[in-house]
Amino acid sequence: MAPMTDENENIDEDEIQEDPVRLYIMAAVESGAIVSPNDIAIQIAGDRAKASDPDDVWRKYLLAVKQQAKSLARAGRISILRRGKPIDPNKMKGLVKFSLPVNED
Repeated sequence: MAPMTDENENIDEDEIQEDPVRLYIMAAVESGAIVSPNDIAIQIAGDRAKASDPDDVWRKYLLAVKQQAKSLARAGRISILRRGKPIDPNKMKGLVKFSLPVNED
């Protein structure tokens, strides 16, 4: 019987493509801007929507944006802000914005 191996063991990190939603989030905050999840979802929808889609098609991307933002915040790549202060990504709810990592001091 062949030994069990992790499928990801043989994959170079350069070969792993980042989730497109993560790329949108990082592009939005890389200039130092503070952006809302709605703005990012609207941008994604604008790039991907068809002419026949309803105006609020961006809402279907909102959950993915928030989930990927939590993951990025846990990794320390962005900060999730509520009322201008960084919060724990696991306690994200309500109106939040994203920015580059911010010190909690």
